[in-house]
This record gives sequence, C-alpha cells and structure tokens, in this order.
Amino acid sequence: MTNHDDNGGDHSDGHDDTGHDEGEHGHHDHEDGHDGHSDDEHGHHNHAHNHDHDHHSHDVSELGFAVVTVSSSRSVDDDPAGNAIAELVEDAGHDVVTRELVADDHDGVQKTVHNIVGRDDVGVVVTTGGTGVTPDDVTVEAVRPLLEKELPGFGELFRRLSYDDIGTKIVGTRATAGVANGVVVCCLPGSENAVRLGLSEIILEEAGHLAGLARRE
Repeated sequence: MTNHDDNGGDHSDGHDDTGHDEGEHGHHDHEDGHDGHSDDEHGHHNHAHNHDHDHHSHDVSELGFAVVTVSSSRSVDDDPAGNAIAELVEDAGHDVVTRELVADDHDGVQKTVHNIVGRDDVGVVVTTGGTGVTPDDVTVEAVRPLLEKELPGFGELFRRLSYDDIGTKIVGTRATAGVANGVVVCCLPGSENAVRLGLSEIILEEAGHLAGLARRE
C-alpha cells in the first residue's frame, strides 16, 4: 500500500495542471457511466423480482396431505413417525386428508400410493418407512414406477442434512421424491427424527411451490 501511494504521488507530480484537469474530467465521465450502470442494475433487479413473482404465482398456500406409514410392525396406535408428520403438517396450516398404514409389501405400497395420487383433495403424499436396504424395504421400488418426474435434489438434500446426525450411515438411506399424477410424493425413512427433519427442513418449505407447479396448466 505504501508503494502504491508513493507511485501515485510521483504520477501526479509528473503531470502538468492541464493533464491533471483532464484526468479529473475523465473521472467524472466514468462516474456518469457508473450512474448508467446503476440504472441497468436497477432494471436487472426489477426483472429478477418480476421473474420471482411469476415463478411463484402458482404456489398453493393450503394443501391436502396424505400420510402413508410403511411398516409390518407398527399399528395405527403406535406410529410415532406418522404422528410427527401429521403434527408438523397441521401446525404449518395444511390438512391431513388421509392416513394409511400398509405392510412392507411392494404391491400393497404401490396400490396405496397409486390410489391416493388419484384423489382430487391430495396435493402431497409423504410416506415413511421402507427406504433402507433390508430385503423388505420396498417403498422406493414400489413408488418409483408411479413417478412421471423424479426430484433427485430432495434425496440429495435430505442426505446432506442427515449427515450431521448420523454421519456416513446416511449412505443406507434411499429417501426420494417425485411427481405422480400432479401430486408431489416424498418417501422418507421410518424414524421420527428423519421425518421431522424432512418435513421441517425441506417438504414444508417447498410443498406449496412444487404442488403448484406440478398442477400448472
């Protein structure tokens, strides 16, 4: 910095008053150009704001959720993960329009989800359970053929967030999401902690936006 200041002083001393005035004049021209650049930036920000508004114009503020618990050991009265989903959904101002409990059976899971996405009052389906790597973890295999569009970012983000809690064990979690018949379908693990993370950090943040886009005509 000292050398730069010294050089700057030498540079000024090496010019006559006329040259110095021209330098000032050029500096003011530059400022005028800078003002023009600010106008461009202002226009860019307005465009970005308008684009963001248009992009969210189809967002849905109140949604009907379906909760599907996939488990051969749980019951309607013993379903902490399903209860957590329902609690978070209702606290966010949405409705739980149906809850299902289905065994770890490929055809049973697929039929249940297929029937739910055919309902007019459901905008989002959240399944819990059956996303691991044991032989009876079949939720992903059952649901994936129903998806017209997959949302790989859901599973990627869920695993990144879960890493802080369970570390490298997250490689055994196959959480996934997509769109089936205009309905957003999210498949989460069976633990209460997992569904609380998935709902609070991802699904409830984006459900209204995704559901609105999925049914936009």
